[in-house]
Amino acid sequence: MMQPEFYLDWDEGRQSLVAIPFYRWDRYDDNRTHGDIRELYWLYVGDGFETSFGINRVNWSVTESQHLVNIINQIDLVENPDQEDLLGQPMLSAKVHTSVGTWDLFVLPFFRERTFPGAAGRLRTQPRVDTDADALYESSRKEYHIDYALRWSQTFGAWDLGVAHFYGTNRDPLPVLSTTSGGEPVLLPFYELIHQTGADVQAALGNWLLKLEAIRRSSNTDIFGAMTTGFEYTFFAVRETSLDIGLVAEYLYDSRGDKALTPFEDDILLGLRLRPNDVQGTLFLLSVITDLDTPARIYNLEASRRLTDNVRLSIEARVFEQFQPDDPFYSFRQDDYLQLELAYHF
Repeated sequence: MMQPEFYLDWDEGRQSLVAIPFYRWDRYDDNRTHGDIRELYWLYVGDGFETSFGINRVNWSVTESQHLVNIINQIDLVENPDQEDLLGQPMLSAKVHTSVGTWDLFVLPFFRERTFPGAAGRLRTQPRVDTDADALYESSRKEYHIDYALRWSQTFGAWDLGVAHFYGTNRDPLPVLSTTSGGEPVLLPFYELIHQTGADVQAALGNWLLKLEAIRRSSNTDIFGAMTTGFEYTFFAVRETSLDIGLVAEYLYDSRGDKALTPFEDDILLGLRLRPNDVQGTLFLLSVITDLDTPARIYNLEASRRLTDNVRLSIEARVFEQFQPDDPFYSFRQDDYLQLELAYHF
């Protein structure tokens, strides 16, 4: 995998150009062998406002387990099943700072389809998503439907608050059952038009970090709400050392219940974060997401450590356990995930 970053600024720092290309080669899955422009945009910073044009990534999320409020970018699902890797999104954006908060406006002229594993890829659904067939769209303009988003954000002491509304093509496709010419049952992604209003809240209160993400999404097929909320409590300088230990807890809710296309409709996350604050920048997070209605669990491990000034080792692992036949993750019941990454920075 290669992801170089390039940065250039001029006009006393008021104007800048950022470029982050990406490429991964996979020995087994042709769908995972892919390239992308993660970021390629021009930014102008004026007095009280900013404007940018090009391809960019936008992250509003504050929670650990899932990222409900992120609606601007499409998920690069073949890169990592944690759904945190995002495809670059073409956009025109403007940011205005006022006394009552910051306003962000996004115009999104082109839609990116979600990436899915191929017939030989992991982790794939059963039936698999047919990536060779054309995706289905509600809009007659298909991927050229122009989407819009507006966000307001403000800080009130220790509290950070954001509220956003999006109208356009849903980044989460609905699965439509179909068959190939050879009679194999497959899924086709259907991208409908939606309105989504989302709110994110975060507060740092001493040792406590409080978090909330909530959305309301409406379309011609459904109206529902979803929420993730929780906290992280950190013990700083444990036993008079440089070690910080964080306890993480979150609750995940989806009003669709068993009809939700996500397994996180009534779940809790419990986690342990270790930060030694050493010169190697070691980080460690172990967590488990437990379904409150079934014995299903997802175990997660994320750790990283700098080996030299230029080399960093990262480990990610996920274990899926005891998923039931009606669960969206049932096809992963015999799949686990382990990724070792050695990154060289120069």
